[in-house]
Amino acid sequence: MTAINTRRYDIDWIRVIAIGLLLIYHIAIGFQPWGLFIGFIQSENSISAIWTPMSMLNVWRIPLLFFVSGMGVFFAIQRRSWKALIKERTGRILIPYLFGIACIAPLHIIILQHYYGQKMTYILNSGHLWFLGNIFVYVLLLSPFFFYLKKHENGRIGLLIKKVFQSPFGFMVIVLSLTAEVLIVQPNPYELYAQTWHGFFLGLLAFLFGFCCVYSGKEFWGFILKWRWLLILVAVALYSIRILGLQPQIQNYLVAAETCFWVFSVFAFGYKYLNKPSKALNYLSQAAYPIYIIHMAFLYLGSSLIFPLDIPVELQFVLVVTFTFVGCFGFYELIIRRVWFLRPLFGLKIKAKAE
Repeated sequence: MTAINTRRYDIDWIRVIAIGLLLIYHIAIGFQPWGLFIGFIQSENSISAIWTPMSMLNVWRIPLLFFVSGMGVFFAIQRRSWKALIKERTGRILIPYLFGIACIAPLHIIILQHYYGQKMTYILNSGHLWFLGNIFVYVLLLSPFFFYLKKHENGRIGLLIKKVFQSPFGFMVIVLSLTAEVLIVQPNPYELYAQTWHGFFLGLLAFLFGFCCVYSGKEFWGFILKWRWLLILVAVALYSIRILGLQPQIQNYLVAAETCFWVFSVFAFGYKYLNKPSKALNYLSQAAYPIYIIHMAFLYLGSSLIFPLDIPVELQFVLVVTFTFVGCFGFYELIIRRVWFLRPLFGLKIKAKAE
């Protein structure tokens, strides 16, 4: 496999931004009238308008992270054997996942139970960390194929993948594959990814295609860069049809197509504008993963303290956002980053001294 020594800062930025949007998205759920129904602490007052942009994010925020994760494996295997990759991903993904099931996800459930006057019960569950479990399974399932492609870069399969993804047909393959997934699985609703077969198979496809997009070389990125405005115009058009109810019943295959156009619009504009290093990226790329792991605990704690206050709901939203972000970054900076034995529990390498 031809080594790519130039770091793709745009992919790092997209991962950071996607996790930041995930936090905002989860905060917004607490201000919807159905938030409690899916296990969130819910404000007595709703902000219905905020769900319009959130519903746009909903169809591509998780698939985007699956694509990015597959791309990350491509870069990882260039300097690792199969055993080294499994060992590294076990430390970075499986250990935080198991720790989160035991210590992180049960914590925010206890906060919810206390807020609603329920009996506080310790419950092992993956919660929002289901994503990590999926990623680790994908690594186990697909790494033999990925290492085959690494070893046989000029073989028939490797050359075929490059030929397909170096042309517009590669994007069509992705769209048709995600469309076929929803036609077969028939998710209801499409946006329900957590602990569902839809989430598993959609994630598996995105993970695989993310790897293939980078494996194919610069030609694929040149294609989406050239057609970036068309990609985003189609994404906006499909979103407008969905959000304005221009069709009585939006079919899942249209939502799957919308997912692809949003995802590759993000990649195209990121490739053009974000592929540059910065001190902020160096810090945030390290912080994003631990913050993803802990953010629900601070969200639930902030919600439980702020929602009872007799203040405008808009101010509640601002305060919950502030509390969640400040709490997460503060805990990361003061505790996770500096306590050596906690670092591996949150996917960070052990270091003798803080960075």
